[in-house]
Amino acid sequence: MSRSTSRLRSLGLDPDTGKEALAVTRPGGLLEELADAHALKAATVLVTVVGAVLEVGKATDAELAAFVTPLHAALEECVGILAADRE
Repeated sequence: MSRSTSRLRSLGLDPDTGKEALAVTRPGGLLEELADAHALKAATVLVTVVGAVLEVGKATDAELAAFVTPLHAALEECVGILAADRE
């Protein structure tokens, strides 16, 4: 991903409306920094939850499968952050 590319990023949920707040971020900008922080926080929470479920070891295959899509999305976002930082 090019550092000069703007992209639509999540900034989290609006506390007043409960709707997801999205912004077009630019590399090095404040909104990109906020989006990165949100993505890393969300990924951290997801890893913690999935880790706890795996540690208990009683989840069904269907319950575990429910984590695949959000884990993929979180990983993709984190890889995008890392790739943008290296460019």
